Amino acid sequence: MNTKKFIASVLTVVMLAGCGSSSAAASSAAPAASTEAAASTEAAASTEAAAPAASVSGTVTAAGSSALQPLADKAAKMFMDANPDVDVSVAAGGSGNGLKQVADGSVDIGNSDVFAEEKLDADVAAKLVDHQVCINVMGAVVNKDLGVTNLSTDDLIGIFTGKITNWSEVGGPDQEIMLFTRPEGSGTRATFEKYAMNGESEIASNEDDDSGTLAANIAQNVNGIGYISYANIVNDDNLVLLGIDGVDATLENAYNGTYKVWCYEHMYTNGEGSDAAQAFINYMTSADFEPEIEAMGYGAASKLNDAAKATHAE
Repeated sequence: MNTKKFIASVLTVVMLAGCGSSSAAASSAAPAASTEAAASTEAAASTEAAAPAASVSGTVTAAGSSALQPLADKAAKMFMDANPDVDVSVAAGGSGNGLKQVADGSVDIGNSDVFAEEKLDADVAAKLVDHQVCINVMGAVVNKDLGVTNLSTDDLIGIFTGKITNWSEVGGPDQEIMLFTRPEGSGTRATFEKYAMNGESEIASNEDDDSGTLAANIAQNVNGIGYISYANIVNDDNLVLLGIDGVDATLENAYNGTYKVWCYEHMYTNGEGSDAAQAFINYMTSADFEPEIEAMGYGAASKLNDAAKATHAE
C-alpha cells in the first residue's frame, strides 16, 4: 500500500469513530433532558396541588334557635380556626326572631327549628333559602331527683294545659308541678306542641328566653318540668329527657321512626347569602364536621328511615 492510501484509511477510521461517539453522546443526552423536563413538570404539578385553598374572609352573623346554638357555636369556632380572616357570631333569641332577622337583612343566617313558612308570610318565606344541617331530638325534661322517667301523651297534655297539677297524679311524688316553657316564637315550643301534645296549646307559665336558662331552672327545681332538645342536656347529669308512651327519647328511636318529637334544624339565608355565610354552612354540612354532630347530641338526617321521614313530611 502506498503512503497516501494508508493515511486516507487512517483518517476515515478516526472520523467514523468520532461520529459514533458524537451520536452516542447526543443519544444519551436526549433521555437526560427528557427526564429533567418531566421532573420539572411533575414538581410544578405537585406545587400546584399542594397550594392551599383560598381563605374565607369577612363576617357572618347568625341568630335564632337556641336548640341549634351549641352546634353552631362549635362549628363557628372550628371554622374560624381554619379561616382566621373570618368572624362568625351566633346568637339565640328563638326561631321566629331568627327568621324575621334574616328576612329583613339584620343577620346573614336565621337558625330555626321549624320551616320558615310556619313563622313568616308565604311571600317573605319564599325569598329565603333553606339549608338543613341536622335533626334535633326534643322532649319533656325533668330533674333526675324527681324519679319520673316516662309519661304518656295524655299525661303530657294534661300537665302542659294545666289539667294535671301534682306529680302524684302521674306516678310521681306528692309535689306541685312547676312548669317552665318557652315564648311563642320558640321553635322548640312549636315542635313540642305539634309532636308531643298533638297540636294542643300550653298554658301561660314561667317562660324562659332560651333553652340554657330553662335547663338551669329545672336543675334547681326538683318539681319542675319543661321541654328542651337532647343536645342541650347531653352532658348534664342533673336532667332527664322523658320517654313518651314507653319509647325513650333517643337518636336511634328518632332514626327508626318510633320517637316522633324531633325537628330538622334549618339555617336560612336571604337568597344564596354572602360568600362567607355559604362557606360556613358548607362547613357545617361537610365530612370534616360530621363527627361533631352526633357527638354533641344532634342527629344526621341521612340516617332517618322512611317511617321517620313520613312522620315529618310537610
